[in-house]
Amino acid sequence: MKPWILGLTGGIGSGKSAAAQHFRTLGVHLVDADEAARWVVEPDRPALAKIAEHFGAEVLLPDGHLARAALRARVFQNAEERRWLEKLLHPLIRQEICSHLERASSPYAILVSPLLVETDQHKMTQRILVIDVPESLQLERAMQRDQADRKQVEAIIKAQASREERLRHADDVLVNDRDLPWLYSEVERLHRFYLTLRGGQP
Repeated sequence: MKPWILGLTGGIGSGKSAAAQHFRTLGVHLVDADEAARWVVEPDRPALAKIAEHFGAEVLLPDGHLARAALRARVFQNAEERRWLEKLLHPLIRQEICSHLERASSPYAILVSPLLVETDQHKMTQRILVIDVPESLQLERAMQRDQADRKQVEAIIKAQASREERLRHADDVLVNDRDLPWLYSEVERLHRFYLTLRGGQP
């Protein structure tokens, strides 16, 4: 039987990657939209040439790879530039995600995406799990992890869907405001529940 698809999302610093990795250790096939976004801008892909043509050589590293930090700084300061980039990349990312999900052989597969509800990626899923965290904790974790200043993290939070918007789409919510062992035990609890579902429904 074809696996059903769980969408897993959460804002920056919410711990969605830690939750996703634990699902992976439990044998669940995982496709990460961020990884798909990296694959589509590899040096031999046409998307990178278009990005360099549009933004200029300063978004390329000397070895020909994408200078992510430089590009991120440009698009988070300019909504029009961000829209241009999204229009180019989202269809390509979607294609990559689909081809990787089709290879899944676990009872359900997971699409991990920070932009699950902002893009139409949520339409590829039968159920949505939101990793939720209070904004103050989100800021603190993201600043620490990325060695980023408060302003930059706040800009990223602002560009993502609001907490309320994400929760409106959620079928399941995991509030990740404790330690890692607790997060893992919650993931295991949800995994046991998901194994009882057919097509993402009880």
